[in-house]
Amino acid sequence: MNFERINEKLSILADAAKYDVSCSSSGSKRQNKNNGLGNSSGMGICHSYTEDGRCVSLLKILLTNHCIFDCAYCVTRKSNDIQRAAFKVQEVVDLTINFYRRNYIEGLFLSSGIFKNADYTMERLIAVAKKLREEENFYGYIHLKSIPGASDELMREAGLYADRLSVNIEIPTEKGLKLLAPEKDRKDFIKPMQKVKHEIIQYKNEKKLLKKVPIYAPAGQSTQMIVGASGESDAEIMYTSAYFYKSFNLKRVYYSGYVPISYDNRLPSIGTSVPVLRENRLYQTDWLLRFYGFDVRELLNKDFPNLESDIDPKLSWALRNLDQFPVDVNTAELRMLLRVPGLGLKSVNKIIQARRFRKLNWENLKLIGAALNRAKYFLTCDSRTFETKDRTPAQIKSIILGQSNSKFKKDLSSQLNLFDASNFQTA
Repeated sequence: MNFERINEKLSILADAAKYDVSCSSSGSKRQNKNNGLGNSSGMGICHSYTEDGRCVSLLKILLTNHCIFDCAYCVTRKSNDIQRAAFKVQEVVDLTINFYRRNYIEGLFLSSGIFKNADYTMERLIAVAKKLREEENFYGYIHLKSIPGASDELMREAGLYADRLSVNIEIPTEKGLKLLAPEKDRKDFIKPMQKVKHEIIQYKNEKKLLKKVPIYAPAGQSTQMIVGASGESDAEIMYTSAYFYKSFNLKRVYYSGYVPISYDNRLPSIGTSVPVLRENRLYQTDWLLRFYGFDVRELLNKDFPNLESDIDPKLSWALRNLDQFPVDVNTAELRMLLRVPGLGLKSVNKIIQARRFRKLNWENLKLIGAALNRAKYFLTCDSRTFETKDRTPAQIKSIILGQSNSKFKKDLSSQLNLFDASNFQTA
C-alpha cells in the first residue's frame, strides 16, 4: 500500500466532506455478534466537534470528489479548479478498520461525488459497507449518503448494510435548485427517499410476524439543505422541512449555512457567509416542530416570513400571541405548558408530576429548573411574587434582552477575572 498516496487522498477527501453536516449517529442499535469489531447502540458513537460546531465524530470522507455535475454551490463542481482524488473500495475499508483499531473512530460516514452515473457510484458505496459487514465482521456505525437517482434495488441493498441513509435535497425549493443546479431534477432526490421509507415500514411489519428479519436502516434516514445560497426565506425553508418530515418519516433535517467557495453571479458575493445564528434559529424552530407540538404555520407565515435574530422562535411566538397568556402552571394542559418560554421538555414533565402532590409556587419552579427570567411573564402560580401584568410585547422583549445582556457581561467579567487570577498564580 502506498501510504503517502493514501494520506494525500485522505487529506483531500476528508476536507471535501466537511461541508456535509448530516452526520448524526443516533438511533441505531446494531449489536455485536460472534466477536466482531465495534458496536453501534444509542450511546455507541463518540462525538467530537470542530471549531464551528460541526460534528466530526465518524471517519467522514468522500469516496471521490470527481463529479459529473456543475452545481454552483458545490466545492466539487466539475468546473471548479481543485485537486481531485478517489479512493478504491478496499482503501476505505482498510482505513475504517485501522482507524477503529486505534480508537480514533467508532464508525464511518461515507459520501461521494457522482462519477459516471448514480447507480455506478451507489454500487461502490454499498461495496464498502458490504465488505465491512461481511468480510471484516464490523458492527460499528455506518452512514451512507444515498445518491440521487439511484435504483430501488440498490437503495434496498444499501439499507441492509448501513445504519442510516440520507440523500441531501441540497436547495430548499425546486426553483432554487433549477437556478443553481439546472442539470439536477428534484424527482431524483425524492425517489430514493421514498424507497427507503417504504422499506423501513415493510421491515418493521415483517418483524412483527417473523423473528429473523434482516435489519434495515435502523437509524432511519435524514437529509440536508443549504441555507442562504438561493435566497429562500426562513418560512420557505421550514415549510420544506415540515413536508419532508411528514412525507418521508425523516429522523432529522440538517441546515447548512452557505459557505462561498467560488465566484458565480447566481450566488451571494464571495465573503458573504450565512451567519451561524441563522442556522441556530432554524434548528430551534425544527425542535419546536418535532417536540413541542407547534405547526410551522404558527411560527412562520406570509406576515412573518423570517425568524428574529435577537430572540428565539418560541419567545417570538409567545410575544406575538400574548392573548393566550398567562397560563396557570397548576392547571394548564401539557400543550400550553410546552409553549411557555423558559420551560423545556424536562421541566414541563417535572411540573406535570409535581403538581399532582401540591400547588407549585415560584420557588418550586426555580428548583424544577424553569428559566423564570422568561417564564414569569407568561405564567401564574401559587404565589404573587414576581408576577407581572399589563406589559406590552415590546416591553417584555426589552426586559428579557436587557437581562440576557447583563448576564452575558457578568459571566464574561467572571471569566476574565479567573483568567487574570490564573495568570497571576502561574507567574
